[in-house]
Amino acid sequence: MSGAAAAAREVMWPTTGRAPWSVFAILDAARNKAIYPAVKTSGLPYTCLYTGKLPEVLLEAAPYLVKLEKGSPFTEQLLSEGWGDHWGIFVLANSTLEELRRHFKRLLRVKDPEGKTLIFRFYDPRVLRVFLPTCESGELAMMFGPALMFVQPGEAGEVLSFFRDGGALGVTGSKANGRG
Repeated sequence: MSGAAAAAREVMWPTTGRAPWSVFAILDAARNKAIYPAVKTSGLPYTCLYTGKLPEVLLEAAPYLVKLEKGSPFTEQLLSEGWGDHWGIFVLANSTLEELRRHFKRLLRVKDPEGKTLIFRFYDPRVLRVFLPTCESGELAMMFGPALMFVQPGEAGEVLSFFRDGGALGVTGSKANGRG
């Protein structure tokens, strides 16, 4: 396991400090063809953020919310293969899978300045790390909802943690070789 993946594991499942939170991943199955079959066979609770009867081709490219378990084969695969390949983001919360699904499903569609509906791929770490720092207090509340923290890779693969600090965005970063 890479140093960044080990650092991510320590942020998500700390051995000291704060009380444990549930850890979820929002994964973009369109990002890599291995994601959808891995989610389906993970043995972990998961749900698609899209609802309704979906054709297989859409199921293979949809975003999935998965409740992770520390040390599970799927979690280890996600950290080792997906961390540097932008497979998705991690969400720490004291919520159920269904509560988070309902919240994140509401964030999937946005309107552009001309009123056209667009898909908002907030679960792509390259999008989230640029978008969150632009948010005002109310927008942060809307984005986070019941989530307590987002954990994801930074541009150089380092571990970024986003959290709400009062009405502002808090950010911490750690590199595989130490805290930054």
